[in-house]
Amino acid sequence: MHRGDLADLTAFVAVADELNFRAAATRVGVTPSALSHAMRHLEQRLGIRLLHRTTRSVALTDSGRRLLERLRPAIAQITGALEDLDQERSRPFGRLRIHASAGAAAAVIAPVWDSFLATYPDVHLEIGVDEGPVDVVGEGFDAAIGIRDQAAADMVAVRVTSPMQVAVVGAPSYFARRSLPRTPDDLALHSCVQYRWGDSMFAWSFQRKGKTRRISVRGPVTVNSSALAVRAAIDGLGIVYTIEARVEPFVQSGQLVRVLEDWSPSYEGYFLYYPGRRQVPAALRALIDMIRIGRDPRNAKPAIEDPFAKMTKRDRKGR
Repeated sequence: MHRGDLADLTAFVAVADELNFRAAATRVGVTPSALSHAMRHLEQRLGIRLLHRTTRSVALTDSGRRLLERLRPAIAQITGALEDLDQERSRPFGRLRIHASAGAAAAVIAPVWDSFLATYPDVHLEIGVDEGPVDVVGEGFDAAIGIRDQAAADMVAVRVTSPMQVAVVGAPSYFARRSLPRTPDDLALHSCVQYRWGDSMFAWSFQRKGKTRRISVRGPVTVNSSALAVRAAIDGLGIVYTIEARVEPFVQSGQLVRVLEDWSPSYEGYFLYYPGRRQVPAALRALIDMIRIGRDPRNAKPAIEDPFAKMTKRDRKGR
């Protein structure tokens, strides 16, 4: 198909509908002479006459009628597809794919997804949960949520949480066998739940009085899930380095004990990042706006209830 064929075929449908070059030209937004010229060129390219025309009237040839019968549904589908795209620019619609770690999804998406989907029922929200790095474009995601360092240099990064505090924790049953660490160097004498991010082992960073330490820890188990790391700590397998908000319910219930608190740093928190600044999907713009509204303390939801909080001592011993 030549580059101009689609426009000429659309114009042909307008002429066939109106049977008047002036009315058809107004419909497609060109002059009558330009439309007449386009029809002559279309017939020349196809090698067949589509229209009978005189100074008084226009009529379809038999070939023109057959072509019109085939074209009309196709042109209607194309027009409908373009109209749908036009509507998408103004209202959220279609599938929105977001990549996030389990912690980021729980902290950023879960507090707003009920309101978001109720407000925008034409959006299908798909959350891909994975703790490792992601190629947002290559894997077909609209955006990802993680720390700022995970975003490529040419991506737009939008803050979606406040800065977060780190917590180092272990179970009372673990510390019943080991002394509490007083400094990061003491971790060399402890079993630590190691965390793998992508191809690398995560090093634990500490900060105190302006000094920063990075410690490579050792332990009997390695995970790539923050939720599983916390579970390993609760089960007494070792000490875990994680986000304060993630373990706060377990510290309050007595299932975990916090250590090295005066060494625990804070970090920037989570960012939502996506490629390019132009033509941002309406659904993604709407999600970002709703996340920002959700960050307002007046709209904040209470933390998800600790699922272990109501367990009796006998239940915990029987796990």
